[in-house]
Amino acid sequence: MELEQLRSKLETIFGKKVTAQKDHGEAVRGEAFAAAGATLVVHGELTSSERKLVELLLEDGARPEPKPGGGGTDDERLAAALATWIMERLEQGDHDADLPESFARWPMLAGSKVPLLVYGDYPERLPSSSYADLKKLLKTFFEAEVALIPLHNKMWLILADASLLSEEREGEEESIEEALSALASGLQDMAASEWVGECHVATTYPFSPAGSLVHTVATLRETIELGRNFRLSSNIHLPWELRLETLLDAVPKRAKNRFLEGVLRRAEPSFDPEMLQTLEAFFTENCNVSDTAKRLYIHRNTLLYRLDKFKQETGMDVRDFEHAVLVRLALLLYKVTKRK
Repeated sequence: MELEQLRSKLETIFGKKVTAQKDHGEAVRGEAFAAAGATLVVHGELTSSERKLVELLLEDGARPEPKPGGGGTDDERLAAALATWIMERLEQGDHDADLPESFARWPMLAGSKVPLLVYGDYPERLPSSSYADLKKLLKTFFEAEVALIPLHNKMWLILADASLLSEEREGEEESIEEALSALASGLQDMAASEWVGECHVATTYPFSPAGSLVHTVATLRETIELGRNFRLSSNIHLPWELRLETLLDAVPKRAKNRFLEGVLRRAEPSFDPEMLQTLEAFFTENCNVSDTAKRLYIHRNTLLYRLDKFKQETGMDVRDFEHAVLVRLALLLYKVTKRK
């Protein structure tokens, strides 16, 4: 790329004056970068993530012009620089940071987006596919271009156009929550079979990246963490389904153990997989005995025997509303205290 093209490109991205200096003895006023045998000076202060973006764009001195809405080298470099900025803000706890103008100009971030966070649940670094290959895979799945932002080797942020939801929803009967859940489930199935293997996916309501990108990533990251801790049987995690877990997660560990011991008493030895499965199914079916028996493929009397056994050992009858609430809370806490 010609020096003048590089200069013009940086001005467009950062919205700041950029000058080219071929005399290396000249005084530099601003952020200086070596490029094409000269020095490009960005006038004004840059953040560390913006400096990285400049370095990425100037690397090797030749990069193609970005294509609005499309893939290509510049999309990958913008995504990498944006990921650095997001992670910096998360580490600093600056969840309300506004998106810098240099990233807000990226066409892939324009408009309302559906955020999806994919977390690869594997112990070692996965042999990585190229960014271009992943973009093609996602374009095939979504039938549209999406922004792919690799936050680190196990976590990817995907921003899809919110108009996809209207295509997912089946008339007025399906809620936006159901449409989001279906979209996340489909993505998880595809990612597990063709991309990262065992993985988790979290999503939330459409948002504008310009105003709340870091906050949204923080929410999704917390959602996946809560889901992995509390909902061991699910790989799809939705913040509106984890409100109780969010509340319990803030309870001090000592208080969690004290509550757990008070509710379960001496029942822990009988908390085998069968009993856990039975209680989970009972709560999933809204404490309905007949529906729970059908869900577990057991006779109604077998279920009643298990519930009576639990009552004898704990004094808790889950057919009683107040006891059911206490046991439900105890089950959630058991997952994060006794299984760690």
